[in-house]
Amino acid sequence: MQKQSPSNRRMCLWMVLAALALRLAVVAFLYPERLDPDRDHWHFAGETGRIARSLAEGEGFSNPLFGQTGPTAMVPPVYPYILAAVFDIFGVYTKSSAIAMLSLNSLFSALTCLPVFFLARISLGDGPAAWAGWTWVFFPYAVYFSADLIWPTILACLLLSVLLLCVLLLEASSRPWYDFWFGILSGVAALTEPVVLSVLPPLTAWMYYRRQRRGLQWRAPASAMALGFVLVVAPWFIRNYQTFHTFIPFRDGFGLQLHIGNNGDSSHFIPPGYQPSLNEGEMREFRRLGELAYMTRKQEQAVGFIASHPAWFLGVTLRRILYMWTSYWSFDPHFLAQEPFNLPDIFLSTVMDLLALAGLYRAFRMGSRAAIPFALVLLFFPMVYYVTVWQDYYRRPIDPVFVVLASYEVWSRLQRGRERFPQAQEISAGAAGGWRRVSQGTVGQDNSPGREPHREVC
Repeated sequence: MQKQSPSNRRMCLWMVLAALALRLAVVAFLYPERLDPDRDHWHFAGETGRIARSLAEGEGFSNPLFGQTGPTAMVPPVYPYILAAVFDIFGVYTKSSAIAMLSLNSLFSALTCLPVFFLARISLGDGPAAWAGWTWVFFPYAVYFSADLIWPTILACLLLSVLLLCVLLLEASSRPWYDFWFGILSGVAALTEPVVLSVLPPLTAWMYYRRQRRGLQWRAPASAMALGFVLVVAPWFIRNYQTFHTFIPFRDGFGLQLHIGNNGDSSHFIPPGYQPSLNEGEMREFRRLGELAYMTRKQEQAVGFIASHPAWFLGVTLRRILYMWTSYWSFDPHFLAQEPFNLPDIFLSTVMDLLALAGLYRAFRMGSRAAIPFALVLLFFPMVYYVTVWQDYYRRPIDPVFVVLASYEVWSRLQRGRERFPQAQEISAGAAGGWRRVSQGTVGQDNSPGREPHREVC
């Protein structure tokens, strides 16, 4: 990667600080929502909060719902342990814990400015990088969800964007040690939010293919990457096998998610009443069968329904795809009453996605080496949600890709506009240069032809 100029470093610092300040200001308004005591503080962090409380109280990784339901693999371990540490310090379900966790999420989101900036810079150039970084600072979804949601999503967003950046940086490397640490980071990301595994195989396959095309060593680095990944995830796998006496790689909740999204009810993108957390009948069944048998039962019900209603399944899958790309589910008044911000959400999502797809097309036309990795993320990440359920915050881990591509498209169009009006561009550049000379105290210096002006090398 090119050496960073002091101006770029300062800009990145200001991006992170501005993003953090904005998110913390929003936290001050939203944190009371997490303190609602209804259903024993369920709104604080759902299943993650329950598990973190069990960890903080010395009961182990268990009890994800209501009451003593025993060990669980419903949620991967990284975020519950972070929340448990916060509970140990600030108390369980306290105001201080809510502010601490939302502040930590805000920091994760603010730090995401850095991979967003560098993803754009190394693949698209300095101009798009600045636009992408500052867009992330004020991006409404990044601000709102980091300041309101206590869930692994925001950390997963940071980790996935860093992994994508690593792929672009390592595709020209052949040092196994770097790949080993890439495997370590991949394992941490998978134990934070397993859905990142939907994009890691195609991204790493692309990376090692590029190395092979360059004539670089790739077998030993790939083995080192796999070793790092296995070292991180193996303890969790072993724990699950010892606890449940069966192989559970990351989490055991797929069957429930498949059932929630495929049971004949399409009135909402996540129809209520089918989760144990919202339905007492389902909760009784969960306690009676135990977690693993309950998940198996839900998967059997979902598979049976899909097999007997293939046309319905195809239709609702297409609706989920449309919802992912436009935020449109229904204009039914009852649905809109439940989702009062859906109409502006449709506008923002659709505009962002159209700009991002145009930016992706432009990146392919310009021969950007990041075009294929970006396309792989957009293609593979949502696939598991297309056949299960889709919620607004599920898309957040790939928001950096949308921001980078949309910013690139806007920046490119503005550049074309300047090229169409060169006189205005010269006047603007002259005014900017004059202001820069005044601000730097260089008025009166010799800038005549033949004298080379000072240039920063990035």
